[in-house]
Amino acid sequence: QVQLVESGGGLVQAGNSLRLSCAASGRPFSINAMGWFRQAPGKEREFVATISGSGGSTYYADSVKGRFTISRDNAKNMVYLQMNSLRPEDTTVYYCAAERSPYTVPRRAYDYDYWGQGTQVTVSS
Repeated sequence: QVQLVESGGGLVQAGNSLRLSCAASGRPFSINAMGWFRQAPGKEREFVATISGSGGSTYYADSVKGRFTISRDNAKNMVYLQMNSLRPEDTTVYYCAAERSPYTVPRRAYDYDYWGQGTQVTVSS
């Protein structure tokens, strides 16, 4: 089993930045791609960004491209989401996810095997 714990959420003004962190524990060597998703109340979980096991490939949702950057530190079993130029519409709960397959870098929530508990990001206008 793998446990994921997010941190770094909070309240910021529009235009400012936040960095989310996700720590993997348990059997972190068993995971490959890691991603960030977000979900507003009553809505489906939305893809934000994903990064391959080596860190060599990254993908972003169009809504965050150019503003958010995903990265990972495999030595520390950490993945990060640097969020710049935040907008009020970025307000929601952000989730870290990890998957076991070494062959894919998925952008669909149901392809991921492990999830964190989420961290709230609130952007005021």
